Amino acid sequence: MPYVTRLATALTAAGALVLTAPTGAHATALGSTPVQTFEYSVGGMTMKVPTGCMFTHIIRGSDRKITYQNAGVDCAFVGALSSGFCNWRIDFTYADTNNRTYRTSRGRTHSECKIDPMRNNSPQKLPRYGKACGHLYVNGVRRVSQCHHITK
Repeated sequence: MPYVTRLATALTAAGALVLTAPTGAHATALGSTPVQTFEYSVGGMTMKVPTGCMFTHIIRGSDRKITYQNAGVDCAFVGALSSGFCNWRIDFTYADTNNRTYRTSRGRTHSECKIDPMRNNSPQKLPRYGKACGHLYVNGVRRVSQCHHITK
């Protein structure tokens, strides 16, 4: 049931937001970006991620204080039938207003294949305004990102 709830939230957000542009965030932000179709190799086998997956990044907080942060993938239709994402990790990065990254929270690489990879990050206070991004890596290659501006 949590999968259905996350999927419904992601699809609702996708319909309401401009999917590829960073969104402004004063307190709470939620955005989804489609995962483009791609192929990769695992143990000599070619894996294909079809269309139908969305990468969603959520931030809650106020000013430069982040009280909750989560990023993950939800797949529907043909995407939900795939073998998923193998050797995946989710990183969070923070950049200043000049787009210089000053902090990266690198996630653990998961060797198992999951159709719905997800990661939470710990609460924190950012030292400056700018943007916060979530990034999905599969087999060491960044496949999709979703960012939110952190503004006054």
